[in-house]
Amino acid sequence: MSDGILARLNETVAAVTARSGGARPKVGVVLGSGLGAFADTLKGVRLPYAELPNMASSRVVGHAGNLVFGEVGEVPVVCMQGRVHYYEGHPISDVVHGVRVMAKLGVSAVLVTNAAGGVEASWSAGDLMLITDHLNLACASPLIGPNDDALGPRFPDMSHAYDPALQQALRDVAREAGVPLREGVYAWLTGPSYETPAEVRMVRGLGAQAVGMSTVPEVVALRHMGVRVGALSCITNLAAGITSAALNHKEVEEVARLKRQDLLKLLEGWIIKAGQHG
Repeated sequence: MSDGILARLNETVAAVTARSGGARPKVGVVLGSGLGAFADTLKGVRLPYAELPNMASSRVVGHAGNLVFGEVGEVPVVCMQGRVHYYEGHPISDVVHGVRVMAKLGVSAVLVTNAAGGVEASWSAGDLMLITDHLNLACASPLIGPNDDALGPRFPDMSHAYDPALQQALRDVAREAGVPLREGVYAWLTGPSYETPAEVRMVRGLGAQAVGMSTVPEVVALRHMGVRVGALSCITNLAAGITSAALNHKEVEEVARLKRQDLLKLLEGWIIKAGQHG
């Protein structure tokens, strides 16, 4: 990691700290496509990315582009209401800049959400999936380049990229709330085109249950900085070759909207448990 990236990170953190009144969040949340409604339940400071130095803004519908502070229960939270994507043409350092800011603000855990395509024929649009592991099929990493040892090791261990205690916490919350929860491996491809049927067959053959265009770079950056990670996919469509229907982003947004109440229950309960484990 170059000195320039670290300087940009510190500049953003200083601006966020000043404008949030010195907020010290304990848990971070990243909200994916169509999942930003959770941030609207938080009553604290709202900082548009466009008003913060070095924070890129997404041009994708369903990503509002705000850093939002608040509390869930008594747990102080910072929430990314929307993310930027590698496929938008941003440098990968910009893709992970927001979660690195969260880490520098002192969060002990980050809960990452996304909208994803399901590659299991028995699954349905609207299923929720706990991510247990991932496949980086984009062949990109935010750690390529010089490493800054002050942020993390040159070769971070990814044996437990998704924290076992946070996984169990989500299982417990889902059971208590009566929300069905799938589990599986998430495969990251760059997009923005949806996958071909052959690519979906490849992903299934490699052991994944869902495929999407985000999350993995953020998880890698957070683990590099020693932050625990939990992740949840909303299966908003079945992937190409699993369904004969044409895929489109409006469907992604609509399914995510319909799952709003279940997602709110899971995130609220999960944040409280993550705060307790911190």
